[in-house]
Amino acid sequence: MSEVFNPAAMTDEEWRARLTPEQYAVLRKHGTERPGTSPLDDEERPGLFKCAGCGTALFAAGTKFHSGSGWPSFFKPLEAAVDTTVDRSHFMVRTEVHCATCGGHLGHVFPDGPKPTGERYCINGVALVFEPD
Repeated sequence: MSEVFNPAAMTDEEWRARLTPEQYAVLRKHGTERPGTSPLDDEERPGLFKCAGCGTALFAAGTKFHSGSGWPSFFKPLEAAVDTTVDRSHFMVRTEVHCATCGGHLGHVFPDGPKPTGERYCINGVALVFEPD
C-alpha cells in the first residue's frame, strides 16, 4: 500500500527535498520569480495548471490570458482550488493567493482583469506545472 501525500504534515526539510530551490522560495517562503522568466506565460495549449507543490489542479487553460505583467495570468481559478489572505508586505495591501490544498504561495489577485470576472490572478510560473490535455 502506497503512502498518501499529506502536505500539511510535511516538514520544512521534506518541502526542500520535494521542490527546486526556486519553487521552495516562492511556494513556501512567499517569494516572487522575476517577471518574464516563466515559459508558462506563453503556454497556450488546452490543459490544466497545477500546483507545483502538491499537484492540485488550480486553473483551466481556458481562463488564462496575456496580461503583459510578465507572469501567467488567469481570470478565474477552479472551484475551491485556491484560498486568499491579506498581504500587507512591501508597504501595500494586496490579496495573496494560496493553493487550498498545501497552502503554497502562488501569487496575488487584482481587480483589473478581463470579463467575465474582472479579476487577474497573477501567478508565479514556478509555482505551477502544466498538464496538457
